[in-house]
Amino acid sequence: MQSLVALSASSSFRSAGIRSFASSAARAQAVPTEKPVLSKEFKIYRWNPDEPATKPTLQSYTIDLNQCGPMILDALIKIKNEIDPTLTFRRSCREGICGSCAMNINGQNTLACLCRIDRETPKDTKIYPLPSLYVVKDLVPDLTLFYKQYKSIEPYLKNDNPPADREFLQSPEDRRKLDGMYECILCACCSSSCPSYWWNQDEYLGPATLMAAYRWMADSRDTYTAQRREKMQNTMSMYRCHTIFNCSRTCPKGLNPAQAIAKMKLELASE
Repeated sequence: MQSLVALSASSSFRSAGIRSFASSAARAQAVPTEKPVLSKEFKIYRWNPDEPATKPTLQSYTIDLNQCGPMILDALIKIKNEIDPTLTFRRSCREGICGSCAMNINGQNTLACLCRIDRETPKDTKIYPLPSLYVVKDLVPDLTLFYKQYKSIEPYLKNDNPPADREFLQSPEDRRKLDGMYECILCACCSSSCPSYWWNQDEYLGPATLMAAYRWMADSRDTYTAQRREKMQNTMSMYRCHTIFNCSRTCPKGLNPAQAIAKMKLELASE
């Protein structure tokens, strides 16, 4: 009798159009849809130091943007991982902090991890190493001189009388003087975009190093400001800046090296 009742109830549920748990779970499984192929061509500077007789070339790679991340660095990683493992470039943080992936993309110095791929136009993307610098391989520039110049300005706090029982104190007003300078990540985008640096980088310090120098001159805790200014009193270290503003236009962090250099010139001229 009970089995007949159960059978009758089951039949009534089905006749009423009520789905069972098993059938609903099977039907709820979504079928993934594949996005159409969105091809993009990348022309990348290639040069191998092991083949010095071979001239640098632009090598073309085509990838599907629907199978790639949104940034230029994502495209480079995809090309290296899936197409050409010999492609050489620097990268690290992928967040615009380390400055490792600085390169020239479509004519502008920037960071590959912060530069979005243009998905709207079919035009190819051209990628070169930073200009005016010796190339180690492919997209890797030699930054030896750049770091040597940065070291020459002694980029650290110098104070012969540090407080004995507490940290250095600084007013909010003095602290704000450092904004827009301390954020520099030394990617060399600004210096390698400066025409003055192209022709005189053996003596001219360049925008990045000069902004770092002024950052310590403007620091109220530093007691070597006079000595730092004295090192800049020559025709090449600073005065080769002709305020072209390439440095400020290209900075991927939105800083203004030209403004820092102008303030330094004004302070030195008023002495």
